[in-house]
Amino acid sequence: MLSIANLSKTYSNGVQALKDVTLDVPKGMFGLLGPNGAGKSTLMRTIATLQEADSGTITLDGLDVLHQKDEVRQVLGYLPQEFGVYPRVSAEVLLDHFALLKGINRPKERREVVEALLRQTNLWDVRRRNLGTYSGGMRQRFGIAQALLGNPRLVIVDEPTAGLDPQERNRFLNLLAEIGENVVVILSTHIVEDVSDLCSRMAIINKGEVLLTGGPRDVIDRVQGSIWRKLIGKGELPAHEGELQVISTRLFSGNTMIHVFSPENPGPGFEQVTADLEDVYFHTLRQSRAQAQVQAA
Repeated sequence: MLSIANLSKTYSNGVQALKDVTLDVPKGMFGLLGPNGAGKSTLMRTIATLQEADSGTITLDGLDVLHQKDEVRQVLGYLPQEFGVYPRVSAEVLLDHFALLKGINRPKERREVVEALLRQTNLWDVRRRNLGTYSGGMRQRFGIAQALLGNPRLVIVDEPTAGLDPQERNRFLNLLAEIGENVVVILSTHIVEDVSDLCSRMAIINKGEVLLTGGPRDVIDRVQGSIWRKLIGKGELPAHEGELQVISTRLFSGNTMIHVFSPENPGPGFEQVTADLEDVYFHTLRQSRAQAQVQAA
């Protein structure tokens, strides 16, 4: 169990990246959803002992993450959003080097660990290729291999599927799901589908604040029966936004498909649709914006 309580962080430029964040993250896949700039990466780096918090606490199975950094790093695997590799070094050689840095000193044990991880991430057949020749998905799988060194109890992956093609994305997500059966895995992303497909628990964060927590199915049930859609002309959008809770818009055959949150039928031409996590996400962000506008007024 990872427990975060009242965590706050303000940068020197005055931006408050985290505002009293409190979360309990159990074993398994936990999705952290939020738009770019929401504070996800700040939270991930703080949990990963890479930056300080201004206040609050983080504990991992009794370890004080903010003050027992060396101990935490022994049980932590981290794949940051930007994971650089040495392009002229093979996956096998670099992973062996990382294993040595992780404290796996005996050569035989290290060889066995490296082989097992390269096989687990489906990179064994290309282990001798230089990392500079790897596709984006292959590099991400290598990133997970290095994150799994030392049998971590907590694995953090930050925006891992951004830029991957559909096949590589599915392969990577299947790998994460397998890992999440045994340890705490935090998946930080702005891709709603990644969370709905994989995670048993989740949170939505924006502007440094946790807006919603729960299981994907549970939070979808909260809006079920209240999501409606309608195809409108582009020029009709401002009028609908002025009268209704429009939570999302999408261009469709030259017109605009809108999703509206309403407990009752919002009017002629609307049809009720089965809610999904994307509807929950956009509805939650809209509520947050509306509340901020009220407070500013």
